[in-house]
Amino acid sequence: MSRPLHRGSSGARISGGSQDLWDSQMKDRNEKEDLSKRDSSDQSYPPLKFASQLLHPSNSPSKFTNLENGYASDPCSAGSPRKRHHLIMLALRSSLFLIVILAVTGSLWWTISISTSSRGHIINQHFRDLHARVLSDLWDIGELSLGPTKSRELETCPDEFENYVPCYNISENVALSYSDGNEFERHCGQSVKQHCLVVPPTNYKIPLRWPTGKDIIWVANVKITAQQVLSSGSLTKRMMMLEEEQISFRSASLMFDGVEDYAQQIAKMIGLSNEYELTKAGVRTILDIGCGYGSFGAHLFSKQLLTMCIANYETSGSQVQLTLERGLPAMISSLNSTQLPYPYLSFDMLHCLRCGIDWDQKDGKYLLEADRVLKPGGYFVWTSPITYAHGNSRNKVYKKRWKFIHDFAESLCWELLSQQDETVVWKKTSKTSCYSSRNPGLGPPICSKAQDVESPSHRPLQGCIGGTRSKRWIPIEGKTTWPSRANLNVTELKLYGLHPEDFAEDTDNWRAAVREYWSLLSPLIFSDHPKRPGDEDPSPPYNMVRNVLDMNAHFGGFNSALLEAGKFVWVMNVVPTGAPNYLPMILDRGLVGVRHDWCEGFPTYPRTYDMVHASGLLSLENSQNRRCSMLDLFAEIDRILRPEGWAIFRDKTSLIESARALSTRFKWDARVIGIESNTDERLLICQKPFLKKPSS
Repeated sequence: MSRPLHRGSSGARISGGSQDLWDSQMKDRNEKEDLSKRDSSDQSYPPLKFASQLLHPSNSPSKFTNLENGYASDPCSAGSPRKRHHLIMLALRSSLFLIVILAVTGSLWWTISISTSSRGHIINQHFRDLHARVLSDLWDIGELSLGPTKSRELETCPDEFENYVPCYNISENVALSYSDGNEFERHCGQSVKQHCLVVPPTNYKIPLRWPTGKDIIWVANVKITAQQVLSSGSLTKRMMMLEEEQISFRSASLMFDGVEDYAQQIAKMIGLSNEYELTKAGVRTILDIGCGYGSFGAHLFSKQLLTMCIANYETSGSQVQLTLERGLPAMISSLNSTQLPYPYLSFDMLHCLRCGIDWDQKDGKYLLEADRVLKPGGYFVWTSPITYAHGNSRNKVYKKRWKFIHDFAESLCWELLSQQDETVVWKKTSKTSCYSSRNPGLGPPICSKAQDVESPSHRPLQGCIGGTRSKRWIPIEGKTTWPSRANLNVTELKLYGLHPEDFAEDTDNWRAAVREYWSLLSPLIFSDHPKRPGDEDPSPPYNMVRNVLDMNAHFGGFNSALLEAGKFVWVMNVVPTGAPNYLPMILDRGLVGVRHDWCEGFPTYPRTYDMVHASGLLSLENSQNRRCSMLDLFAEIDRILRPEGWAIFRDKTSLIESARALSTRFKWDARVIGIESNTDERLLICQKPFLKKPSS
């Protein structure tokens, strides 16, 4: 049974440990005057500087100081005390500091003595609770003396940050001489960290609950104009109806069957009766390149298929932004000069419907990259007027381009299954022996070990065939079908160096954690927000949450437990660059994810996730020599979260208390929850408020 420790946001508990920061009472009058000047410039009270550092990470990298939790931060300025009260406040703060030192030292000595006694194991847990309460009270005493130095809430961002995505600054990239499409790619070296609150657009509304929100979104929530809707592709245009306040992706018209007919056509070209049988053919995950507004993936979702949309960064009318607004998987990624951010052999199908990729360019490197991320036996589906070149004998350019692509695909050991109108379906070979049986000099070579990196990060496109040496080279038809694929067997676990017992324990732990999360969230949601205006009473499952970001996914156990519990969510599983790389295993389980450095901005637009989950992430980041602070991490989470969205942190008590204190600067409603099964960890459950633009 979880027990709430605190609600609200009035500081944090001191986790223990301090240092003597002040011996000014031993100095003469001149030194006191110098100290007074330094106090005025530093604007922070020295006796409680360790507490101020814990609460107020700095925006200025030139003032960074290392705290006990390992994050770079500095005191937040809040004004100088009056000189006439300086000596009085000096004595008071010194006294408070000595009280804290004596109390903490005494309590730690008591802990050691209890632990070494014969009955220490019986009362140790009760003592820890008492110890935490004492420290909390001492922190409250220290907080009273802070006065004007108390943590200040962040200011709102300027209007230009409303749809800002870090690492994507086209004008800056052009100034740095990026060209040929590279100016639209991700460049984080020059990205400036912005510590402010991104306020939603005017007239922003909370998205409709799933599945209604899949088909209807609010116009004010996304950056798109009526002209951009009308100028979109023919299939997309038929799937969208722009109304006064909403964009609808559905209609009662009998002519409204473009995507359904298209999906059924693809299934029949593979040799299936309809798209429902794609899972029987081994298809679970699909990479949709240049996905439009996600209608293809939205249709396939009901068929147990998970489609990840990727598209270039766009300043307006974004494919990724609209797809995420509909509650569908999407992320910003471009196929121009660097490899996609996925391991080799990641997806069962690649789909390109007029996606804007010139597959015949760069000597076939785009096709080689498609082959790299495609699983053995996987399908490449391409719809383009180029494939219908034979229908227009006058178009010699299209014929030339089609011949190059057709011949290059054959050299990759792709089998042309079918061609109908503008759509072509190839099947990647399931046998590596095909490459050695090619005529000498025909087609690209096999990648060397140095070239064949499993999980690349911003590496240039390669001119060779990758993944052929991998132990993960298993044809999709040889894998168990979904949903059994999510539960790896003993043989599959050996590929990732895992013991079945460890995997089973992780699975059981996340099943219990998901039950606990939902038992905590449900009453919080419906006590604070029992019913939104205009909404009907919600019925189980409560689909307040649809898009979930797991910032430290590990094996993907949180995602798997959510699906087992019948939660209608999808999870972006992120494997931090400093953690063991289990992303290939996550993708092989039929889930989606990416590897990412959390000191950089995540490739998504603001307000795109309903829930952010971080288990052990603070400890992971703390254990490394990071170039970013906890404030940077929280600012990115706040940018990503939708208004009224939830953030769940699970970590060591000291780090959770630091995070709870920092959450006050973002105006989050933060609650610390005890974990009965683990007295060394806590849960921090936060809800982001629905902020309005300040009146000018």
